[in-house]
Amino acid sequence: MTDKNTITLNGRIVPIDNGKNLLEVIRKSGIELPTFCYHSELSVYGACRLCIVEIDGMGVQTSCSTQAVPGMVVRTHTDPLRKMRKIYLELLLANHHQTCTTCVKSSMCKLQDLAARMGVTEVRFKTTESAKPIDASNPSLVRDPNKCILCGDCVRACDEIQGIGAIDFAHRGAGTTVVPAFGKELKQVDCVYCGLCASVCPTGAITPKSEIDSVWSAIGKPKTVVAAQIAPAVRVALGEMFGLEAGQVTTGKIVAALKMLGFHKVYDTSYAADLTVLEETQEFLVRKTENRKLPHLTSCCPAWVKFAEQYLPDLLGNLSSCRSPQQMFGSLAKRTLPEQLKIDVKDLFLVSIMPCTAKKFEARRPEFMTDGVADVDAVLTTQELGQMIRQAGIRFNELTPDSLDMPMGFKTGAGVIFGASGGVTEAVLRYAAEKLKSVKDENAEFVEVRGLEGVRERQLTLGDVTLKLAIVHGLRNAKTLAEAIRKGERAYDFVEVMACPGGCIAGAGQPIAYGPAVRGRRADGLYEADKTLQLHAAQDNPYLQKCYRETLGSIGGKTAHAWLHTKYKNRKRYEDASFSVSDNGVQQKLQVCVCVGTSCYVRGSQKLLERTLKHVKNAGLEDTVDVRATFCFEQCDRGPTVRIGQTVLNKCTFEQVCGELQKQTAMV
Repeated sequence: MTDKNTITLNGRIVPIDNGKNLLEVIRKSGIELPTFCYHSELSVYGACRLCIVEIDGMGVQTSCSTQAVPGMVVRTHTDPLRKMRKIYLELLLANHHQTCTTCVKSSMCKLQDLAARMGVTEVRFKTTESAKPIDASNPSLVRDPNKCILCGDCVRACDEIQGIGAIDFAHRGAGTTVVPAFGKELKQVDCVYCGLCASVCPTGAITPKSEIDSVWSAIGKPKTVVAAQIAPAVRVALGEMFGLEAGQVTTGKIVAALKMLGFHKVYDTSYAADLTVLEETQEFLVRKTENRKLPHLTSCCPAWVKFAEQYLPDLLGNLSSCRSPQQMFGSLAKRTLPEQLKIDVKDLFLVSIMPCTAKKFEARRPEFMTDGVADVDAVLTTQELGQMIRQAGIRFNELTPDSLDMPMGFKTGAGVIFGASGGVTEAVLRYAAEKLKSVKDENAEFVEVRGLEGVRERQLTLGDVTLKLAIVHGLRNAKTLAEAIRKGERAYDFVEVMACPGGCIAGAGQPIAYGPAVRGRRADGLYEADKTLQLHAAQDNPYLQKCYRETLGSIGGKTAHAWLHTKYKNRKRYEDASFSVSDNGVQQKLQVCVCVGTSCYVRGSQKLLERTLKHVKNAGLEDTVDVRATFCFEQCDRGPTVRIGQTVLNKCTFEQVCGELQKQTAMV
């Protein structure tokens, strides 16, 4: 007699074990059913059809959308199933640009892998689609629609995890495609460049934008000194590209590889993370003491910062003024290394090795340029560094570890744990505890803020001060938390936000990994690295202490603030995003642009737009007036906002629209 909580799978009895669907039960039993569109952290889509199985009494079903029921009899690789999977793959390949040998995703492509696994040796169907233009408009990502298989992974990740929806399906039937809003380029819509779409894309349809060629070019220039900074999360992930276990710390091998590639100096971004801890803790404690601009929101994650600029302009004053560790390092390095290395600043080329695609965007922000020159010249993802090592033929696993260069290669454990969600909070607490308790704790740890849950709330008492904390990853979670703060439903002192699930360890520039298990091992690797270091609190870094004495002055002082801090402002969600909602057959019409962005919408702009359209029609102005819906005049606190010609009307009423129209049309 069989257990009531089992199914029969390919003739074997296997337990269901609370599997949320049949696919997961099958995978737990040791069978890796192929899928494109299934991710355990996203909604079930069931579009790729590769996970089909035969079930007695039910016929062929997709296992991802079928609940495992006790007593089921399931088969996974019958002859009809194998033939159907091959046909599905051939159909996908027919309209897929088969440039596999030159694709950046080659060797990491699911389509390529599954075609080999399923024995697809020819494509019997003709291509029916013409080539579409490639979108390389932004500094972080490249979108190649010719390689899209319409699995919907990017669409669901952007919407369900990040709450943005910068890309979605458009058109119907054979014309279905995935595009940014209004068919625009990614740089023109509200994409924050987090790259989550690229990390879940099974093909080369969305990939990190490569800067490898520019780095090779700099290395090849005789007078140029090329220096690198390595982000904390890179050291626990790069080894995966060479067959090592996730979470294995390979800092020494990375340094050796970079030196063999031609880098002159190799430093550690964790040094700048220590610097960030000191500046941010000082800023936070002042806010807490004065009870202003609380909660204090972290600013280390550039995707989160861009999200806040676009969606939360009223909370920008709560955002820490501290630059991210990458940009603190760049600012300090460009000001101090030329003198140390006896070179001109124009001959210093600084490369960041980052787990993140948004860091590429961040490095090009005008706030982080000095006299028109970027503080960070190029940003390579972990994947790109791995590709460079392979291009050079370096046998990574056989390398003898090398040492980081001083002084900016020295760090404490506080800087290293920045790469995991909760790491910034814990690093700040290690310094804040000493300041608030006036007691030195050599082994201060705050394990209660660690974890992989999307939202974690904690309350700690340090001395006489009680701190309410929140740690958030995933921008949808951040948006929900921000709304609760706005409404007064939640009150915190300190909120850490990371865009990527799990923090930087799961950045889009890291080696491709599916599911939370790999993230957990990478996070464990960072905490183990912290344990192996002699110093665990940023304030104990002797090289930082020397830097403040000789260069920066006091923590949060005038020089430190000028070099290490910045400020942010409301950013348009859409670039040139307006569309006509009236007949525009005549050129040179008077344009009436009504903002229908979120802030204006909730203040009645949609109704105002409808009344304006009706008024234009009734007044016989259709031949001279073009009414357009647009997004964001960057005046979200003064909506509804309407622009008529060159005149901008804030807190606009229908009567104001009518009056201004009468005035301007009378002048025509």
